[in-house]
Amino acid sequence: MKGTPGGEDRRGRAALRFVVLLGVVDLLADATYEGARSIAGPFLAHLGAGAAATGFVAGLGEFAGYALRAVSGYLGDRTGRFWAITIFGYVLNLAAVPLLALAGSWQAASALMVAERSGRAIRGPARDAMLSHAGSRMGRGWAFGLHEALDQLGAVAGPLAVAAALYLAGGYRTGFAILAAPAALSIATLLLSRRLYPEPERLETEREEGRGLPRAFWLYMAFVVPGVAGFASFQLVSYHLKTAGLLPGAGIPLAFAAAMGVDALVALASGRLFDRLGLAVLASVPLLTLPVAPLAFSGSAAAALAGVLLWGAVMGVQETIMRAAVGGMAPAGVRGTAYGLFNAVYGLCWFAGSAAMGALYEVSAGHAVAFSVALELASVLPLALLLREVRR
Repeated sequence: MKGTPGGEDRRGRAALRFVVLLGVVDLLADATYEGARSIAGPFLAHLGAGAAATGFVAGLGEFAGYALRAVSGYLGDRTGRFWAITIFGYVLNLAAVPLLALAGSWQAASALMVAERSGRAIRGPARDAMLSHAGSRMGRGWAFGLHEALDQLGAVAGPLAVAAALYLAGGYRTGFAILAAPAALSIATLLLSRRLYPEPERLETEREEGRGLPRAFWLYMAFVVPGVAGFASFQLVSYHLKTAGLLPGAGIPLAFAAAMGVDALVALASGRLFDRLGLAVLASVPLLTLPVAPLAFSGSAAAALAGVLLWGAVMGVQETIMRAAVGGMAPAGVRGTAYGLFNAVYGLCWFAGSAAMGALYEVSAGHAVAFSVALELASVLPLALLLREVRR
């Protein structure tokens, strides 16, 4: 039953406020953990960890993060305690960062870094499921686009704040310690959001209580696998920029910050387009991703920089419309599971694709480019099947 126009307007404003609040939570959270990640490798080396140990810790943290996403999403659907799971994940994610200032060995620091990644994974599907409820009222593309834009402001601000702290005060521990401030503010904003919106599912306009995921969702997963696996990681792109002498060392973080700015702008624009045109906007994912590797792995500084900016645009599209699409396909009763599966598949495919691309890059940059282009082209068929399925 539909409410009165006045009631609908109030719910629409409530949905917008809820999305903005969670956006502020993630702005502060991203400032915390992206700031920490910007110095995590050098800090481990400072504590005596070798390259192999540093790589193992990074891989273990990412693997744990990917695996836990599917579990936490399923638990959210089974228990209905999306807020409890979200809050636990944020606390684990953010408390680990300032504690790094107290780590006395690289083993202790490694455990905290893995805990940080695990917390981020636990809270992701539950948070996205709650965002999708608000998005059903204000447009899921706009909801996820606005959230991503705020998120990326933090991703830029955190590393810059840590860099300033290192320059002014020196010492990695100082850098980790100052991140206690955005971490505490993020948790406080999260708890305020919980108090103001204890039942975000009430923002949902249409509640389908089906317990199974539709065929369209699995076609979507078939599109996600090659599309994400063929997307080069920034670590590999930055490695090429450095080793090929295309940008000076200090220029690479600036290029990354510029890419994050593009990410935020594209997130807003693509979210609006998604709400108007629907799943057809997913065609922008392979179209934008196809030229990233040829440009970024070229021998020209100008072309490589264009590839970096385009990489940021792809991130904006992926983090907005690819998340929004899940909410429209999955009934409310299994939406946490759907987001958990999506996040797990996305992460594992990007991890595997990046590893394969790195190995191919050791042979030649051309091999890595061919791998990326082939996978992006392979994603077109499942996308076409998905679009045909939803038109039925």
